[in-house]
Amino acid sequence: MRTDPSEARGPEDASTGPSARQPPLGLPKVVTVVLDSARRVVFWGPTAEETLGFGRSDALGRPVDDFTDDARALRPPEGEIAWHACVTLRHRDGHTITFDARGAVLDHVPGEPLALIHMVEEGKLKLVVKDLATLNSLFNASPLGIAVFDAELRYSRANEALSLLHGAPVNELLGRTVLEVLPRPMAEEIHRLQRDVLDSGRSVIDLVTASPDGRGAQSVSFGRLTDQTGRVLGVSCTVMDITERREALDKIERARQRLALLNDVGSALGNLLDVRPICSALTRALVPRFGDHAGVGLLMSVARGEEPAPPDELTDVALIQLGLSSVAPGPAVDTFAQEEQEVVHARDSLFGTVVTTGTPFLAQSPEELSAAAAEGDPRLAASGELGEHSLLCVPLSARGRVLAALVVSRSGDRPPFDQEDLALAMELAARAGISLDNARLYGREREAALMLQRSLLPQSLPALPGVRVSHRYVPSRSGAEIGGDWFDVIPLGDERVAFVIGDATGHGLRAAATMGQLRTAVRTLAGLDLAPADLLRRLNDLGRDIAQPPDTPVMATCVYAVYDPAAHSCTLAKAGHLPPVFAVRDQDTGRWRATPLELPTGAPLGVDGVPFEEQRIEAADGAVLVLYTDGLIETRDDDISVGIGRLCEALTEALEDDGSLEDVCDRIVLALHPSAAERESDDIALLAARLGRLPEDRVTSWTFPAERRAVRRTRTTVRRALAEWGLAPLADRAALLVSELVTNAVRHAGGPIQMRMVLGATLLVEVTDPVPDPPLERDALPDDEGGRGLLLVASESRRWGTRREPAGKTVWFELTLPD
Repeated sequence: MRTDPSEARGPEDASTGPSARQPPLGLPKVVTVVLDSARRVVFWGPTAEETLGFGRSDALGRPVDDFTDDARALRPPEGEIAWHACVTLRHRDGHTITFDARGAVLDHVPGEPLALIHMVEEGKLKLVVKDLATLNSLFNASPLGIAVFDAELRYSRANEALSLLHGAPVNELLGRTVLEVLPRPMAEEIHRLQRDVLDSGRSVIDLVTASPDGRGAQSVSFGRLTDQTGRVLGVSCTVMDITERREALDKIERARQRLALLNDVGSALGNLLDVRPICSALTRALVPRFGDHAGVGLLMSVARGEEPAPPDELTDVALIQLGLSSVAPGPAVDTFAQEEQEVVHARDSLFGTVVTTGTPFLAQSPEELSAAAAEGDPRLAASGELGEHSLLCVPLSARGRVLAALVVSRSGDRPPFDQEDLALAMELAARAGISLDNARLYGREREAALMLQRSLLPQSLPALPGVRVSHRYVPSRSGAEIGGDWFDVIPLGDERVAFVIGDATGHGLRAAATMGQLRTAVRTLAGLDLAPADLLRRLNDLGRDIAQPPDTPVMATCVYAVYDPAAHSCTLAKAGHLPPVFAVRDQDTGRWRATPLELPTGAPLGVDGVPFEEQRIEAADGAVLVLYTDGLIETRDDDISVGIGRLCEALTEALEDDGSLEDVCDRIVLALHPSAAERESDDIALLAARLGRLPEDRVTSWTFPAERRAVRRTRTTVRRALAEWGLAPLADRAALLVSELVTNAVRHAGGPIQMRMVLGATLLVEVTDPVPDPPLERDALPDDEGGRGLLLVASESRRWGTRREPAGKTVWFELTLPD
């Protein structure tokens, strides 16, 4: 016997059961009197005393006429010895009572004949007759199976409905117990419950059991039977066939489970944009809820992100096995396929047919499985070892093209797949096919965006005197597209170097294109030798032309820093970006300390009306400057200041180990994103620079008054310095160009003139004066006495330029060193 907690209310106490809610049936009292031949009362029973109010002494010997006006009804008709009549008797208090009387002549008694009369109150008798009729009708007409058991738990009465439910005639049930009628162990459990109801009086209501034939379900209820005095008479039983109800409930539950499975599969695939996780999520959702073993055979072309070939062009079907799931992994499962295994199927094979025709395959027995397998296929033996008896293979399609085949099998005691399972599998396949196609298209776009982005990022970083640079770029891989992060290292030509890092809002191709335009604009503006704040201002102005679409302002953040290894200074400005981190070694303790630089905030690029400011810091020899994007430090749960603090800690620990700058970058990324999943949540751009100094004997500077004799003095100074550096072959040309620049400074400046020479990869010569306006290069006419100095500098130097200073300007040129 099986019970269903949702449908069985179990034992019920007699004090609260149905027998307690309704009064017991009122049985009519039988009044018995005996009359002699003279119609005098010779016997007056106790019930007569109680019903009519006359005591025995008051009634005996009196004529019956004293108690009724219809005495003829109390004597038998002529020639009859038994009769039935209706008679009215008077109560002692005066009211009358109508009785149904039944009499008989007792002629076998010695002496005169006597008349024995039994009378029952007519109203109460009608109620008893009605109750009996109702009971008979209930037994005979009720669709419920009804039975009454005596105190020995034997069938004492049963109706035809119960006979049909038990599969035995009523006459074969009467006098027997359930132990003799029902199959064991069902009979033993029901008999135990009957005994408990009989002993305790607690009813059992709506207990669900299996049908005697085991092919259905029944609801059984038991209650104890007692008379007016409380004497236990037996047990009542009602049985209702609920097979159809249970089947309907099973269908509803099965439909609910199917909808839940569809919902769970949709949720599992909803946020995935990679074909391999999609295949794994699909099979994990199906095993063991839908089948015991599952796998996906993905077309090789789809796995590579290509368009699936038309079915009529396929001679063989090349699949890669993905997302294998099983309730019993082991060698037998490995015989079928292994993860990432490439298998080529013939066009007319099971998988080949499903992929090329888009027609699902259903096998509902081991024989059908064997017929579908190729002869000698080792997977057939493995299928038998696993106990597989049913299999589904459905195509995963999108936009009219089959991308893969999903195979699910069942083994053991599970019922085989049916047509409803096939319909469910096709619905699951439709959803999975769309997810696979979206992932394929996304992967193709992502690869294009990644290729574009990588092509726009620096392919190599320049080697600069006094500076060591390392970088890391990690594109996002899950849940997001390629972002607009970029970085750059730009030599400025006068031994200075610019470090740039930025982040364009958005993702995908548009963000990558915007990033490339911003990077190009920064490199172009950097060639003008602009101060960091001025460069960001002009970059912001260019954003209107870079924006996609044009009526939407470009939104990006950026940090631009210029380091001068000769002056040991770094000038920085930012546009809404995260603060750079600066690490220096304490001269007293020798330990490293990393802190974020508190730069003027600056608005992101694309916001008008907000000025950009810059800040100049002194850089100790060997200091490390770290620029980064938000993907490195941001997490869902922590404030951004927490991420910056973690970055400072990771940088300090890495520098304490005296590793290379490459090791420092690796350790920072690993410390802030220890798992691959965290590293792939957003793009990560990291640029680290170790700021060194040029040797002191390679940098020299002088200051001269703005006088005409300063020209001659500078020429002499240049010759002397070059001789000391062993560069005498450059002395004449360097002196000539310096004299042109100093002459212009003397002519237009009103303050001291500074000159600096730096020996690096080239010879750098700088002339600085207090006049902010840069000199203009122009074509001199034949009769002009001046105007040819800058032309001469441009033609004789490797390159030259000007830049603004906080107070004035600097004009510089470079000369190539002799071999």
